[in-house]
Amino acid sequence: MNHDLDAARDETPAAAPILGNVPGSYALSVFRERHPVLIKQVREALPYTPDRRRALDRLLGEVERDVMEPLEPSAHDGAAWAEWGRGKIGGRWVDQPFLWAESYFYRKLLEATGYFGDGPWRGVDPFGPLKQAELDGPDVDGELAALDETAALSPDERAEALLLGSLWGNRADLSHSATGTAGGGGERATGLVVDDGPLLWALLGDLAPARICLVADNAGRELLPDLVLADHLLAHGLASEVALHVKPVPYFVSDATPSDVLACLRRLAAAPGRAGEAGARLWAATEDGRLTLRAHPFACAPLPYEDMPGDLRGEFAAADMTIMKGDLNYRRLTGDRMWPPATPFAAVTGYFPGPVVALRTLKSDALVGVPERTATELDATGRSWRTSGTHAMIQGSRGQTA
Repeated sequence: MNHDLDAARDETPAAAPILGNVPGSYALSVFRERHPVLIKQVREALPYTPDRRRALDRLLGEVERDVMEPLEPSAHDGAAWAEWGRGKIGGRWVDQPFLWAESYFYRKLLEATGYFGDGPWRGVDPFGPLKQAELDGPDVDGELAALDETAALSPDERAEALLLGSLWGNRADLSHSATGTAGGGGERATGLVVDDGPLLWALLGDLAPARICLVADNAGRELLPDLVLADHLLAHGLASEVALHVKPVPYFVSDATPSDVLACLRRLAAAPGRAGEAGARLWAATEDGRLTLRAHPFACAPLPYEDMPGDLRGEFAAADMTIMKGDLNYRRLTGDRMWPPATPFAAVTGYFPGPVVALRTLKSDALVGVPERTATELDATGRSWRTSGTHAMIQGSRGQTA
């Protein structure tokens, strides 16, 4: 075992969970501002029948009253949510751990749209119109065409460009952009707060050809560069297999599902130039089992990865490396707690059963592994650097070792 890592974890007391009841906090703005807007947008995105529109209106009222109601008695997963929500359901949304309550909101939204019901709306992605509009947008054409420019780069430069493309693609988050909060209201991306990219490449070099778990975050404009990065790992012998983990059902507006992966593969394969070449290779890799899809139910659970079930832990343990994309995965990886920023990433994530690297654009308050001086200097700017998507981090740990 890694005794130094175990000792570091023992010396790192758990921080308090992030709550939504702190005045002026990002979490409070999500409950008070973002969720009501999202319900209204979903209500108008598709021609929902009167019963579904009434259900969405009831959810809006529930959010505006700030009272967390239980799922319908017929809910197929009602028992699980009742257990997870023991002592929470019936209280105020903002008083609950942010990760839990935000997850529950999206579960309630799926219930309101009839996603799990027996009627005609069963299985219809309520965020589908938003996702498709983004994937079909002209910005995607330009981003895919830009891959042709990597032909002039050295192999190392090309690898770094594709890694950064995947990282900054995390800015493409429809839950932010739909409510006007993407990029901090026009702020431009300014740089990496932490850069463990060298650790990522060193580990991949030592482990090649490695079995990689790539835990995706958003669909569309973020998933496309994630897939291109997976293609690079496969095509250059750094990975023998990439298991792409996505959500089994629509979640957090733009989170990727299996159907979103297929839409992105079609988009890549139909593109000209290097993007189309990557799409063709990924299509073939899917057919021969080198690129596989996973959609574990825990991906939509309101729990941190430390509480993952044994079968999922086994999947991550069997991989040579896990790459966690995006803000929500980072929150789950670090427990969504108010850690002091300088708390070591390796200490907080030491439970993880193998090497893990987080690629994350900062869009919430969860934060570890940032030197105190760096955090102080950024705080002094007066900008919302922790939540605006203008900063990012690549953080890695070798994780548990036998």
